[in-house]
Amino acid sequence: MELSSQSSNSSDQPPPHRWAEFLGTAIALLTLTLPVFAIAHYSPSRAEGLQQQTSYSIPLPED
Repeated sequence: MELSSQSSNSSDQPPPHRWAEFLGTAIALLTLTLPVFAIAHYSPSRAEGLQQQTSYSIPLPED
């Protein structure tokens, strides 16, 4: 009754799928690069030129 010897046999396991490795690599690359592009796109240095310079005057109450 040596059940542990059967579970350590690696010939019973199917080989990993190539598409799963490709998908995992693609997800990892997106996880690493997408935040960098989002930060670069919405960084304050680019947003300053897009903001409008508007000044408002606040009316003071009369006594």
